[in-house]
This record gives sequence, C-alpha cells and structure tokens, in this order.
Amino acid sequence: MSAFVVKGWCPDAWRPMMAGDGLLVRVRPRLGRVPRAALLGLCRAALRHGNGEIDVTSRAGLQIRGVREDSWRALIDALLELGLIDPHPGVDARAALIVAPDHVPGDDTHRLAGAMYARIAELPELPGKVGFAIDAGTAPVLHEAPADFRIERGASGGLIARAEGRHRGTPLGQGREIDTLVALARWFVETGGADSGRMARHAAALPTWAREQEPPAMPAPRIRPGVHPLGLAVALPFGRIAAAAFIRWLEAEPAIGAVRVTPWRMLLCEAAAAIGSPADSDALIVDPTAPVLRADACVGAPACPQANAATRALARQLAPHVGGRLHVSGCAKGCARAAPADVVLTARDGVFDLAFDARAGATPVHAGLDAAQILAHFGAA
Repeated sequence: MSAFVVKGWCPDAWRPMMAGDGLLVRVRPRLGRVPRAALLGLCRAALRHGNGEIDVTSRAGLQIRGVREDSWRALIDALLELGLIDPHPGVDARAALIVAPDHVPGDDTHRLAGAMYARIAELPELPGKVGFAIDAGTAPVLHEAPADFRIERGASGGLIARAEGRHRGTPLGQGREIDTLVALARWFVETGGADSGRMARHAAALPTWAREQEPPAMPAPRIRPGVHPLGLAVALPFGRIAAAAFIRWLEAEPAIGAVRVTPWRMLLCEAAAAIGSPADSDALIVDPTAPVLRADACVGAPACPQANAATRALARQLAPHVGGRLHVSGCAKGCARAAPADVVLTARDGVFDLAFDARAGATPVHAGLDAAQILAHFGAA
C-alpha cells in the first residue's frame, strides 16, 4: 500500500491521496485566480507527471490526477516554481478558503481574502475538511459551496460572520472581520469540534460574541456559463478537462490574462470572448442549457477504487433524456452530489440501483439494472 493513502481528509499538493488512477495532487489558488502563464505551466506539468486530467473541485481547487509516485517530487518543484503552492508544508492545508469568484481589486471580498491569507498561521490545527468562505459582494453567491465559517453580506447590507448550520450570523465591525473568523476557528477546536469534524455537526452553543443576530442577504444567482462582465464563464462536464484541450484553448485565446476557479465546475476566464477551438466544444461549454450540465457523476471505476461501475459515459448519454437533475454515483457515498437528485443511479456490483428524488444509496425503485436497461428505461437506447 502506498504511504500516501489517507482516508477522510482533503488532499493538497504536499499531502496527495492515492486513487485508482494514481495520486491526486490538489492546488488551491490564492484568491481563486491563476495567471495565464501559471495555468499553462500547471497543464504541462499535469501532462508530464500525471495522466493529463485536471479536475475543478467543489472547493474551487485544481486537482491533477494520475500522478506517479516517482514523479510527485518533480511535480511539487514545478508547482513551487509557478508560485501555485506554498513552500512550507501545512500552509496550503490551512488555506482552505473559497473566494467569491467575481471579486475585483479593492472590494470587500478581495480585501478580506487578502487579510485572511496573511493570517493563516494564526489558525489552529483543524479537521481536514474544515474550510472558510469570503463572500462579501452585494449578495452571497457561495451559500451552497462547502464552508464551515463564512463572511458574507447580511440582510442589513453590512457584513456578518456565520457558522455553517446556523441561519443567522453576527454583525462585523470594520477591521475586525478576520479577527472573528480566527476566533471562531479557535472556539471550534476548544469546544471539541475536531470530534464532530465539521461545523454543521458541532452542537456546541456559539459564544456570546458570535451570537446569531442577522440573516444573510438574499443570495444572488450563481455565475452561469457564457459571457460575463469579467470575460467568459466556461463549464466543464463533471468538473474535468484534459490538460491538452485546455492548452489548445489558451493558445487560441491570447487575450486571457488569468482564470478564476469557481466551486461550480466552471472557470471564469478573464477577457476571453469565445471558445477558440470547436474541437474542444464538448470539454468547454458556454451554453447554460447543455443537458450534461444537469448531471452529476463521480469519477467512477476504474479511477476510484471504491466505485462499482463506470459512471460518466452513462451520465453523459442519459442526461438529455432526464428532465431534472441526474446523479450517477459509483458507490453509495455519493461524492459527486450530497443533495437529492430527481434521478439517482447508485452502482452496486457492476449494476445500478435506480431511485427518484433521492440521494445516492437510497432504497431503489428498480434494482440491479445494467447500462442498457437504464438507457432503455428512459428512452435513450
């Protein structure tokens, strides 16, 4: 067994995780933004040291897949040279910060995220999946993104700090915003939060200085694929793109100065105007009505050793024939989607169980269906 295998935590560059297709090496870009040259370098490193596949994660990270163990150190050196990871192991693990992707220099999100990065060293050691969100635009956009502690716009128009699982937050004074986030993280650890693992499961009453007073403002719609004031929002089916396809597109679009990573399987490409290569139109989607964007599917077999069947080819073929949300899961864990879906298929021993309005692993309406039977059931055969 590889020394890298660790369960129940989120990998980063310095602590990769072994999957069925090799090591997963995750990069968390500062401010969720990757300059053009660094992104091209990351893509080339993924081809050289991995299998050339890159995932965009639900925590707005970039995940290089299929890294060979004997290439891991060379990949780390490449990422260091590109300025994409911190030279001190452990810093990136603490910097699990999601930033609203439409920030601009000088606004509250940009200001507070920069202040948070400057104080990462003050955070206590937290469980591997605990993270933060800075969502300080005119209305929250990250309300569905995974985060345990948030700064977001409150209903009164000011900023609030809110702990996940609580419907209200505490108003923040100017200049005290990051003090409150750091203090909440310390309170979480001091009150046994490590045993719960996540803030939403932590039953301890919040301290009086973080009392629940104000609800967040009404959320704004998330970014949709297509033209955006900052450039072009591009959706990636199942959050994955081949590094070679990405390089071709970047080379066809020289105006792109940087790419912002979102938690919605999308990239916001600054100054981009169009998809450069029609050959890559299946990998880079700007049509928000594309059926594949209504489908969630984990990496499946054989890339995940816990998956019981291949998933994504079936999801892509089935999506146009399912009216609502489709979830195809390689096992009952349901890693690709935690919320219920209109149609959910859960792999079991090489076949699938079918349920409706349910999560992965739910009691099936139809059990033991193979891919052909599923496609026939939905009129997709």
